[in-house]
Amino acid sequence: MRRSPKDTLESFRNISRRGLFLGGIQAAVVTTLGFRMRHLQVDQADQFRLLADENSIKIRLLPPARGLILDRNGAVVAGNEQNYRITITPEDAGDPEMVLSRLRELVYLAPEDLDRTRREIERRSPTLPIAVADRLTWEEFSLVSVNAPALPGVTTEVGLSRFYPQGPDFAHVLGYVGPVSDYDLAKLENPDPLLQIPRFQIGKLGVEAKLEDDLRGTAGTLRIEVNAYGRVMRELGRKEGDPGATVQLTIDRKLQNYVLARLGGESAAAVVIDTQNGDILAISSAPSFDANLFVRGISGSDYRKLTENDHRPLADKSVQGAYPPGSTFKIVTSLAALEAGVIGLNETVYCPGFMKLGNRRFHCWKRAGHGNVHLTQSLEQSCDVYYYEIAQRVGIDKIAEMARRFGVGTEFDLPMSAVSGGLAPDKDWKLKKYGKSWLVGDTLNSGIGQGYVLASPLQLAVMTARLASGRAVTPRLIQAVGGTEVPVEVAPDLGINPAYLAAVRKGLFDVSNSKRGTAFSSRVVDDTMLIAGKTGTSQVRNITAAERARGVISNDDLPWNRRDHALFVCYGPYDAPRIAVAVVVEHGGGGSTAAAPIARDIILEAMSGGAPPLTAYPESQRTRIEAERKDLPLMEFNPDDSKGQTRA
Repeated sequence: MRRSPKDTLESFRNISRRGLFLGGIQAAVVTTLGFRMRHLQVDQADQFRLLADENSIKIRLLPPARGLILDRNGAVVAGNEQNYRITITPEDAGDPEMVLSRLRELVYLAPEDLDRTRREIERRSPTLPIAVADRLTWEEFSLVSVNAPALPGVTTEVGLSRFYPQGPDFAHVLGYVGPVSDYDLAKLENPDPLLQIPRFQIGKLGVEAKLEDDLRGTAGTLRIEVNAYGRVMRELGRKEGDPGATVQLTIDRKLQNYVLARLGGESAAAVVIDTQNGDILAISSAPSFDANLFVRGISGSDYRKLTENDHRPLADKSVQGAYPPGSTFKIVTSLAALEAGVIGLNETVYCPGFMKLGNRRFHCWKRAGHGNVHLTQSLEQSCDVYYYEIAQRVGIDKIAEMARRFGVGTEFDLPMSAVSGGLAPDKDWKLKKYGKSWLVGDTLNSGIGQGYVLASPLQLAVMTARLASGRAVTPRLIQAVGGTEVPVEVAPDLGINPAYLAAVRKGLFDVSNSKRGTAFSSRVVDDTMLIAGKTGTSQVRNITAAERARGVISNDDLPWNRRDHALFVCYGPYDAPRIAVAVVVEHGGGGSTAAAPIARDIILEAMSGGAPPLTAYPESQRTRIEAERKDLPLMEFNPDDSKGQTRA
């Protein structure tokens, strides 16, 4: 059947429209493909050429700058300095041993560094870079960089390494950083990829370790081009990471420097604390060590010097040391007895020089005795028999309870390593620990801070601050993290009768200011800076009855490690307490002769905000004090060194 011209024309139109539609789609597809091909072949030609050239684009992590640690005034006490180092990637090196041999011709590589590098090559993934040497000089760094074409897989890097500008002053507080070890990685369930970076440093002790997550920061990335021989050709892109948070301490670096210098060559510790808010203004353990040695890699000989020293420089005596508090503990015993109502403020106890319990005599330090003494006199003259008597009346459980209220037996939550909790023993403790009943003799010994009682210098400083303020102040070491202030909690009232606190404070005032006081020779004569304190001497050996009969051997005639520990706690100014100090001198002998002069000098320095006027000292001592201060190895501080992140 013939189609009409009209139908034929309509059919032609339909076919034409469809053809145009399909043609348009095809043209659009072809155009899109053309533009895409142009983008890939022209715009991204270089990148894909590199990708085709044996996967020559690599991505590496960039370590962030470690967060700064500042003192309370914003001065840097832990910063970063430039570090020139060499790394090798075994996969890119081809023959690592050959490359190391060439490298040795250019720069000196210590045998221990080479041995470590070989071990790392054997046990780590061949794709991971391994640090060969660091802390190169600029000349060494430049020499290796110039010869890079002949050293496949070798990369020269400029990084940052930790630096402690005050050396030993903050060693026990800050700790130190060191390379990540297998032990460190084993402790982590999902280790940060940053920890795989060669010789990446993490905190090992102290604040550096406790605040590691804040100080570490987050990694950046680096895209580099390497050729078929593993040589770095160029940098394609870089994204910097975020630096670690800045941490600010409550410590004053100048006071910290003075305290360590004043402790001198003693095996000792001192803690300075703000009585109102618990801020630790200084906390030192002597002798100390230079933390920079550990960051750089301490030598065997230097390490042996530290471990073989009988004064134990690596131990932080300020928080780790636990000592019998001796007569400083009489503060606690007296308040426990007063609160229990077993002794009156003016009630006297007769001291003939000993107390007899069964067949045993408990001796007073003064062989002839003190006669009749009341509370303030017992503190002033440190009469042991008075405290034997009142300890027996009140009992150990109430003494232990009062000790804990004053911080003894409390493990304070500070970002320092191995903080000791001390010990405030009671009947249950001895039964659980030794399976034995508590004896009356145990109570008498505890009443004068001997026997099982143990306290750290930090706890003794807290005890003194709580006595001075009447509040349960808590020690604080961190002032701010990342610019955010750490809140200071209002310390609750101790809940002790103010009259009892006043009586004990008066006794401590007499210790330092009465001619019969055990620390009168270490008094302050400036009325605006008068102090109150308590001496303590804790025995480290038993004195036999035979020795007492023929005369107790003087500490000066004993070997150093058999002498008594010397202690002194104090606060000031007496009428408006701001500062509390505790000093412990291991095997120093008497608290009045070894610890009190140090504590007096430290609290004057703290109250004065620097060198105190000589008029604060008794006139007869001023010439000696002036000469001694000139001999102290104090650091000179640059007023402009409180800022900056790196040291070139």
